[in-house]
Amino acid sequence: MAKTLETSAGNGKLPARKPTIGLALGGGGARGLAHIAMLEAFDELGIRPNVIAGTSIGAVYGAAYASGISGRDLREHTRYILSQRFGLIRDLFVRRAQPFSQFLNLFGARNAILDPLAVLDMILPNEVKETFADCEIPLKIVASDFYDQEQKVFTDGRLRLAVAASMALPVIFQPVIQDGRALIDGGLTNPLPFDLLLPEADIVVAIDVSGAPVPDPRRVAPTAFSALFSSAFLFERTIIKEKLKTRQPDILIYSGTSQFQVLDFLKCDDILTAAEPAKERLKQQLSRVLSVETLPVLEGSDIEVRTIQRPERRKRRLLPRVRKEQ
Repeated sequence: MAKTLETSAGNGKLPARKPTIGLALGGGGARGLAHIAMLEAFDELGIRPNVIAGTSIGAVYGAAYASGISGRDLREHTRYILSQRFGLIRDLFVRRAQPFSQFLNLFGARNAILDPLAVLDMILPNEVKETFADCEIPLKIVASDFYDQEQKVFTDGRLRLAVAASMALPVIFQPVIQDGRALIDGGLTNPLPFDLLLPEADIVVAIDVSGAPVPDPRRVAPTAFSALFSSAFLFERTIIKEKLKTRQPDILIYSGTSQFQVLDFLKCDDILTAAEPAKERLKQQLSRVLSVETLPVLEGSDIEVRTIQRPERRKRRLLPRVRKEQ
């Protein structure tokens, strides 16, 4: 059966290019394991984004997906790595430079606990590409410049270095030093980088995994540990809310994983289960606003033209205003 493709200006002619899709994967610690389910949604619909932007854990999964690794394979790999919990914890502390006594006196340590590059070597699939140029999908990775107090967007060079910088959450991870710049977690400047995709994608999809602290009915005040990390994500939530007042993606999906803590990585299966409703909402929205049967399938097919009215690129909105999913 011939596929249809929307055309512009009502002239009945095939447009010079296909509509482009941008995918933004936000930061959120362990809650970001939900990105796996969202990537599976794209795979199950036979759609691939034309460009990806990622921050923190969104950079981790964005890099893997841009390297050609499927959502399903990422699920299997992540579940396997995190199931090796005792070996993982042992290896983390064997590889770090500081003695274990400094872990017990965290705030007395001169440096943070973990080297993000060493951690990436342990958790990323071997199939992840070495450089941005090697990736199958164009990729943007966001980190934060500690001294210049601004975002640093990577689009070329060593892929793992960029991802390590993007996920270098202060206190937990050491900063990544590149060209004299101290780079830390990208979520501190751009926790949901959909704005990087607006100028170059017709349809922008953003996955927000930042969440919010869940009140503990047993106590009024959070623990010191919880307050330390939740305050960073409170800051990130504020950035996202302010951005949405002036710029919006075409599809915005909340992962539904707020009930999990930032470091709940060993609850991988629970997080993936909690993300299933959001995955289905994403598939429904993609099916509705993109009309999956009108998109070119990955293998290619004959194309039948259907005329629509379409204003100029990015001076318009190809889709209705963002529908916020809770």
